[in-house]
Amino acid sequence: MLLLAAIADWSQNASSATKDTADEPMAQVVERGLQRATAQALLLADALKDQPDVLPRTFEHGQLQTIRYDHWVSGFFPGVLWMLYEDRGDARLRQLAELFTDRVEPAKRMTNTHDLGFMLYCSFGQGYRLTGNQHYLDVISEGTQSLLTRYNDKLGVIRSWDFNDKWQYPVIIDNMMNLEMLCFMTRETGEQRFERVARRHADTTMKNHFREDFSTYHVVSYDTITGQPHAKNTHQGYSDGSAWARGQAWGLYGYTMMYRETHHPAYLHQAQQIAKFLMNHPRLPADKVPFWDFDATEIVNGDLANSPCKRDASAAAIMASALIELSQLDQSAMAPQWLALAEQQMRSLSSPAYLAEEGEQGGFILKHGVGHMPAKSEVDVPLTYGDYYYVEALIRMKQLLH
Repeated sequence: MLLLAAIADWSQNASSATKDTADEPMAQVVERGLQRATAQALLLADALKDQPDVLPRTFEHGQLQTIRYDHWVSGFFPGVLWMLYEDRGDARLRQLAELFTDRVEPAKRMTNTHDLGFMLYCSFGQGYRLTGNQHYLDVISEGTQSLLTRYNDKLGVIRSWDFNDKWQYPVIIDNMMNLEMLCFMTRETGEQRFERVARRHADTTMKNHFREDFSTYHVVSYDTITGQPHAKNTHQGYSDGSAWARGQAWGLYGYTMMYRETHHPAYLHQAQQIAKFLMNHPRLPADKVPFWDFDATEIVNGDLANSPCKRDASAAAIMASALIELSQLDQSAMAPQWLALAEQQMRSLSSPAYLAEEGEQGGFILKHGVGHMPAKSEVDVPLTYGDYYYVEALIRMKQLLH
C-alpha cells in the first residue's frame, strides 16, 4: 500500500497528452491496450499469413513494409503474438505465433550480425517459455553459437557490425539487449561460459559507453591491438555527443535485465543511474514520451511544449517495460518513482495520441516511432519493436496489478 500511495503522489502531474486517461484505472488502461494490440496483431497476421517467409517491419507511405528472417527486426512480431497468446489464451494466436516464428528459423545460422538475441530470443525464446518445445531450444542453442563467433575475448565485447573504414571493431549500445539470450542459455544448460561472455560484454560496455551523466554513446569502436576505444560516435542519433533516446532506453533495459539475471549490484546501480538521467532530463516532455534525441536542435533551441521535433514511441515503450521491471528489482526508495514514470508512459502510449485505432496503419499498434532519423528512414511511423515492448510493458503492468 505504501508503494501504491507513493506512486499516486508522484503521478499528480499528468501531461496534457494523457489527461483523457489520467483518471482511468490503470488496470483498465492495460486491458484496453491489450485488446487493441490483439485486434491489430490478428489483422496484421491475417494480411501476411499466406505470404511465405514474410514478416512485418513498418507501415510507411500508406504501405505495409515487410522483411525476411535476416533483418534485425524479424523476431518481434512473432514475439508479440506469443505474448498475446499467453495473455489471451486464444488458440488462433498460438497458431499464428508458431507460423511466424518458424519463418525466423534460418537466422540461427547467421554469423554476420549481433542481433540474434532480438531475432531468436524474442521469437523462439518466447515460444519455448510458453510451450517447452525442444526444437525451439535447439534453434536458440544454435543461434547462440552463431552469436559467440562475434565475441573477442581480448576486447571483452561482441562485435556489432563488421569492419569498415571508420570503425575497427564497432559495438553499439543496442547490443546489450542480446545478452539475455546468453544468460538464458546458462540457466538452461548450466554452462557458465554463456553468462561469462554476457557479463564481460556488459562490464566493458559500462566502462566505455557511458558518460559522466550516465547517458550513452551509440557506437564505440575498439582498437583491436590495444583493446581500447579509438572512436565514440553515433549512427542513428543527432550527434556523437548527443543522447539518442532509443539508445538510452536500450541501456536502461539491458542493465536492468543483467541485474535480474546475475544479481550483480553494479548492474543495478547502472540501471538506477540511467533511469535518473532519463527521469530528470529537462527535455523529457510532459507526457514522458521522449523526442527521438534529447539533444536535437529543435528542442535544445526551441519551445519544448510546441516543438516540431519527432517523438519516438518505441523508446518510451522500451523505457516503460524496463522501468516496470526495475521497480520490482530495486529495493531503494526510488522504486515507486520508476513505476510511476512507467505508468505515465503507459497512459500516454495507450492514449489516442499514440495508440492506433483498430484497423489503422496496417495492424501495427503504436504510432509515432522514429527508426533512423539521420537517414530519413522510418520517421514518424509504427515500428515492430515498439509494438513488442509496448505489449511486454502492458503484460508486466498487468502482472503487478493482479
